[in-house]
Parts: sequence; structure tokens; C-alpha cells
Amino acid sequence: MSTRQPWTAESLAEAPAEAVIRGQHLKLDELLNPKLRDGAYLHGLHEQLLAASPFPYLVVEDWFNPVLLRLVRDEFHSGPELPWSTEINRYARVERSRDHARLGPASQLYFNALHSAFFLDVLFQVSGIAGLVADPHLVGGGLHETENGGSFGIHTDFDRHPHTALNNEMVLITYLNDHWQPEWNGALELWDAQAHACVRQIEPRFGRSVLLTHGAAHFHGHPTPLSVPPGITRRSLAAYFYANRFAREDRRPAMLSRFMFTTRGDRVRHALEQWLPPVLVRWLKGMRRS
Repeated sequence: MSTRQPWTAESLAEAPAEAVIRGQHLKLDELLNPKLRDGAYLHGLHEQLLAASPFPYLVVEDWFNPVLLRLVRDEFHSGPELPWSTEINRYARVERSRDHARLGPASQLYFNALHSAFFLDVLFQVSGIAGLVADPHLVGGGLHETENGGSFGIHTDFDRHPHTALNNEMVLITYLNDHWQPEWNGALELWDAQAHACVRQIEPRFGRSVLLTHGAAHFHGHPTPLSVPPGITRRSLAAYFYANRFAREDRRPAMLSRFMFTTRGDRVRHALEQWLPPVLVRWLKGMRRS
């Protein structure tokens, strides 16, 4: 016989509010910076994003607990369970964790925080884009690493998710590189709409996050091959966020749950709704609710 006791308000209050990963204690309510709960701060970021050039983007510091980020960094190539793919062509030389990969506990905790309803609301307040959807499979995202001599050419990101066909709206990149030096190259470059010139360079420093909105002319990359000391790589985390743009145009009311007609009155009302003008149907429903 099971001895498990039912949950009570008292037991829930005493439930663990932290995760322990490789001896490090992480309070779950401290994974994200508390300033993300400040509406005035988020409004300021929204204004900053809209005013950015050459396209809407943000550079922010310390959104995530640094202890968590260091634990994530330690999980790069830490075991055989994390499969990697290597992209080598004339435009890029970079390694990525594969889609649907089994992540380490710290990495999974980081992406769980990004995919939470709270963080999606933060992104909505910052970007103004409603109906954002996360991708728990991390298609195109996950853990990214560039070794000495590697690069990623100037490009625009894919426009739709390959499986859901949702529209790519933005990517959030968080860097994991302590004491990064500009002479190592590897700065993220943002180029003008004609892809003629670099407008902004962003060094990939530890704890720094960059939010890039998607667009047909939102060119970015780190095209200069890395020149780093032995044992140094360029590491980052990436997560894409999507929305259904057709939903903004489709103004039909959502179909609600429909129950079986169990009484003669139900059947009569349903028949009337099929024949009466819509304005009269809405009036009758309003009368019933009042």
C-alpha cells in the first residue's frame, strides 16, 4: 500500500524552491533578474528596441543568474549524451547541439526559464509582439560553439519553423565567455539593410544577451575567423520565438467547446441559431446571460 500523503497547502509551502546541480544551490525564483518584473524597466527596453539601428534589437546585461550560466557553460561537451553537429561550408564553421538533444540539467533549467509564460510575457512587453510561442525542441537554437578559426557569415535567419510553419519573430542569444578580448574577433556584427557595411559590433561577453528581431534585411553574424588562445572557444545559447501572423488577420471568433444537445430546448436553440440573423443571435445570447 502506498504511504504517499496528498498535497496540502502546508506541504506545498515547504516544497523545495531550489535546484541543486553539481553541488550548486540555485533558488528557482532567482534564475531571472528581478528587474524583469519592473514594468517601467521593460517599457524603457521597448522604447530602446524600437529606436535601435540598423534594425530593432537589444543588448542587455545580467538577465540570468551567473551561477546558472557557469553551470551551463560547464555542460558543453561534458558527456556523450549531448550530440553535436558541425556546420562547415564557405559561410560558416560552427558547432551546435542537435535539435531535440538531451541537455544537461543546468542547460535545461535555463531554457525552461526562457520558455515559461512569465518570460514570454517579458518578451511581449519588450517587443510588442503578441502571441509569442517558444520552441522546446530548440530547432536552430540550443548550445553553440565556435573554435579557433571558426566564423559565421553575415546572414538573415530562417523565416518560419520547419515543422510548425510558425513565423520566426526573434532570437535571444546569451554569451558565456569570460574575459573576452576584442582582438580575438568573434564580435556579433549588425549590418545595414543593403549588407554593405557593419553598423554595430557587440562583444560576446559573459552574461550579455542580445535580442534580435527577425526581418528580411536584419543582417548579422561574426564573419571574421576567431583568433583565440589554446583552450578558448566562443560559446553561446540561442532560443528562437515564434508567432502565427495569420492570427492577426483572422478575426473570426474562436470556436468554443461544444456540448451534445441533451434536451429538446438545446436542440431548438441550436436550430434557431442556424436560421436567425447573427445580430439577433448575439442579442438573444446576451439576454440569456443577463
